Amino acid sequence: MNKHARGFGLIELMIALAISLIVVLGVAQIFISAKSTYVNQGAAAAMQEDARFVLSKMIQEIRMVGMFGCLATITDASSAGDFNASQIAPVSWDNTALKLTLVTSDVGASGGTPTWTVVSDCRTSATAYTGVHAAAAGQLAFPIRRLVYTFSGGQLLMSTGTGTTAAVLVSNVSAFNVTFGVATSATDVAASSYTTNPSNPALIRSVRLTLTLTDPGNRVRNQTFNVAAALRNRLM
Repeated sequence: MNKHARGFGLIELMIALAISLIVVLGVAQIFISAKSTYVNQGAAAAMQEDARFVLSKMIQEIRMVGMFGCLATITDASSAGDFNASQIAPVSWDNTALKLTLVTSDVGASGGTPTWTVVSDCRTSATAYTGVHAAAAGQLAFPIRRLVYTFSGGQLLMSTGTGTTAAVLVSNVSAFNVTFGVATSATDVAASSYTTNPSNPALIRSVRLTLTLTDPGNRVRNQTFNVAAALRNRLM
């Protein structure tokens, strides 16, 4: 071969191809890893957003549990005579049926048709009526709703009572649990222990919700969210 000839031999060419292949595979691996991380973070963020929406809604309603107007004594004029019975347990948890029932003051003006309306002059009289009831001059109307949250079939459902259609709040739920923070005595302000079945509703000081969500694509592990809300009204 002429000593002045220039070029690459077969060995040099194979080495260059091998190095190029390694570089391309490295770049591809980085791209795949970055995309996988992005997808996983998106799935985790979606689960967190679902949990934040559901739990914040429930916490807002739990804080208004037991708020039935401005007077403690209310005359039950409901069509089924069921309002006084509701005051016995404004919040309850069925650990077998996995059902949380709340009787709460309606939050805002867009809550839909209330279960009852308490009409009161905030001085001498307060009366509970079924559904919507207009307040007369010098009176105030307090809409009260019964809300039922049920964990069933991997979904958290909400309805407004027996016989009503339940709406799906969130899917891909693997666990839902409720515990109550109870005080030692009626004069204690803070809860000293938690239980799923308090013997005396008057001792309930807070409600703790535990929600576990799963990713249907199995891209991230199950995430469990815990939140607690202190009751603003004593459950007598």
